[in-house]
Amino acid sequence: MMEDTYRTISDLSEGYYTEKRSRFLSFALPARTPDEVKTQVDAYRKKYYDARHVCWAYMLGPDRTTFRANDDGEPSSTAGKPILGQINSNNLTDILIIVVRYFGGIELGTSGLIVAYRTAAAEAIAAARIEERTIDETITITFEYPHLNSVMRIVKEDKPDVLTQSFELTCEMTLRIRQSRMDALKSRLLKVDSLRIV
Repeated sequence: MMEDTYRTISDLSEGYYTEKRSRFLSFALPARTPDEVKTQVDAYRKKYYDARHVCWAYMLGPDRTTFRANDDGEPSSTAGKPILGQINSNNLTDILIIVVRYFGGIELGTSGLIVAYRTAAAEAIAAARIEERTIDETITITFEYPHLNSVMRIVKEDKPDVLTQSFELTCEMTLRIRQSRMDALKSRLLKVDSLRIV
């Protein structure tokens, strides 16, 4: 069975961690594009302008191949990577986690930082509402009006979402269904006379 679902968060959640007077505020946010990530990171940088570091990591797309981590001046791989690690171990995507650090005057050392950022990220994820979503595919079909009933019967039985439809002499419909059911839908539709997938 092909995996056609992914896990993401439904809305903003927050976490908190302190270590040797350093405070780590963490925020998990839904994000779909690198531009969205940049906008959010900039907004948090402005909001927490007095913080020592604003570190972050994100993972995007159902296939989880678009990701980045940023240490924002912390020693290499002590902040962004542990945050990304939490996203990975929870199998999440379309998510941005930002961890804001207020320095408490005592150095934490490399391993201390890794633990702090990892724990802060984990706290934000623990507070999040995690949703499973389906990976959907969309097709547009055209067919002649006399075949409308045959098409509508398939739509009624297979239950794809109907995104657009127009019923002229040549009818057109755009349908969306979860990926694992698309082939079955296509093969049924293609049995209808005059039907074409655009």
